[in-house]
Order: sequence, then structure tokens, then C-alpha cells
Amino acid sequence: MQGSGTRSIGIVTGLVAALAFATSGPVVKPLLAAGWSPGAAIVVRLTVGALLLAGPALWALRGRWVALRADWATVVGLGLLGVAGASTLYFLAVDRLPVAVALLVEYTGPLLLVLWSWVRTRRAPAPATLAGAALAMGGLVLVLDLTGTLRLDPLGLLFAAGAAVGNAAYFALTARPVTLPPVSLAGAAMAVGAAVVGLLAAVGVLPVEAPDVRVEVLGTRMHWAVPLLVVAAVPTAFAYGVSAVSVRLLGERLASFLALSEVLLAVLLAWVLLGEQPLVVQGLGAVLVVAGVALVRAGADRDVRRGAAPPPAVDVQATSGPG
Repeated sequence: MQGSGTRSIGIVTGLVAALAFATSGPVVKPLLAAGWSPGAAIVVRLTVGALLLAGPALWALRGRWVALRADWATVVGLGLLGVAGASTLYFLAVDRLPVAVALLVEYTGPLLLVLWSWVRTRRAPAPATLAGAALAMGGLVLVLDLTGTLRLDPLGLLFAAGAAVGNAAYFALTARPVTLPPVSLAGAAMAVGAAVVGLLAAVGVLPVEAPDVRVEVLGTRMHWAVPLLVVAAVPTAFAYGVSAVSVRLLGERLASFLALSEVLLAVLLAWVLLGEQPLVVQGLGAVLVVAGVALVRAGADRDVRRGAAPPPAVDVQATSGPG
């Protein structure tokens, strides 16, 4: 069983990762509006992110290549599904769906994890977990403000559902009790993800348009490379590295629901950076999401004790590096 200190560290690192992930939209939005295609942005984001994570990942390994060989299947699965799959399918979804709808479908990933554990173990989650999941998803609907006429393209919904599977796979695979340190797992998976999206772009599945433009961010015009470097560094290299530590400490279920705070923080950042003031109903939704996450946290220990959820892969040695 986890100590309160371990769980607190996991929650703090999870919130830091969510804040970092949330900077992606407000920073990259002006670049996309200036003519860059989502495919081009993804390729650059993951490639540069992989390069930035390479140093910390190698330092954490310190020559223990046997760990990388032992956990290669998890690395490849995480890179394919949790990194390349989730990000690519999400961008393909938003090309055909309103952003709010694509986000809502993608963030059903935590529900997929609960349902999968229920089916696999044949043990129902604790009532607090089910109530928390319902509150969190209901709050997410309000935060995303799904109003107006929605054009629900069937292929777009299929892409968004695939992104939800990738989202769930990210937490399930990152939470595995592997021997790789969290940052090394994130770095290796990022390299796999970058190679995959690069291949998709090369064969034309991801259209690549990258004009040499100037974009306006926070009232300042700058070269396109500046926002892309920020996206590659903060919501990619830094966020994935920190998130891996959080998931390892909290386990897939609590960490995945805690990640819903990314949507709340993205709304706040859009208010601060883009002047998009949130509505009162979005504030109510935020309260429901927080309450839902609190309930999921309350039910997490009971679910682990009853075998209805996998335990957190708390690996102090892997987290702190070799002795």
C-alpha cells in the first residue's frame, strides 16, 4: 500500500504534467492558423521532443541497456499507441470534428480503463469509483461547452475513438512495473512515436505543410520555430517525462482521471493567453471534475485491495536512478 507522501508526490507531479500538456493548444493554435498542417506540427513536436528527452533518458539508464532490452515490448507499444497513435488520431479527428467533441471522445480513455479492468477481473469497481467517473465525465461535458450545431462526421468520430484507445493505452502501459526508469521509458517511447509519425508523413498519410511564416503569440510576432520549440519542450518532452513518474506512483486509474485536469487548465490558459474567457457553466463543470477525481481517489485503494484494479508500480529505485 502506498504511503500518503508517495501519493502526494504522484498527484503533484501529475498536476504539473497536466499543466504542461495544457500549454500545447494555446501555443500551437496560432501556428496552425498561419498555415501549418497538423501533420507537420506533430512530426516536429515529437521529433524535437524525442531529442530533448534523449539526454535525461540516457542519464537515467547510465548504460543499463539490459533494462531497455527487457522492456522493449512495453516501449514499442507505448510509442505506437500512447504517443504516435493518440496524438496522430486526435489531430485527424479535429480535422473533421469540433475540437470540443474530439476532446470529449479522447478523454473517455479513463472510462475505457475502468471497463477493461471490470471485464478482465470480473470485479465491479467501488461505488466511489463509478460515481467519480460519472461526475468527472459530466463535468468534462460542461467544461467543453458542447453547445450549438455539431457536425458529427463518422470518420472523425472513429479517429477520436482511436485516440481514446491510445489515451487509455498510455496510462496502462506507463503504469506497468517495468525495470526502466520513468524518464527512460518516456524517452524511448517518444523516439518510437517520432519514427512512426515520420513514416506516416513520408508515405502521405499525414499531410505536411510547413510554410515559413511569422505568428503572433501574446501580442508578439515571432518566427514559427519559437512556438514549435515551446510545444516540443514543455507539453512534450517535459510533460511526458514528468507524467511517467506520476503514473508510476499513482497507478493507471487515478493517474488517468487526474489527467482530466489538463482540460481545465487548458481552458484557463486559453483565457490568459488568448483572451477566451470561460463561461459560468464551465466553472461548474470544473467543480464536478475535481469532485469526480476526488471520488476516484477515494475508491482507488479499495479497488486495488479487491483486485478490481492493478496496483501502482511504485519503483523507488527506478524513479531515483541506479544506486
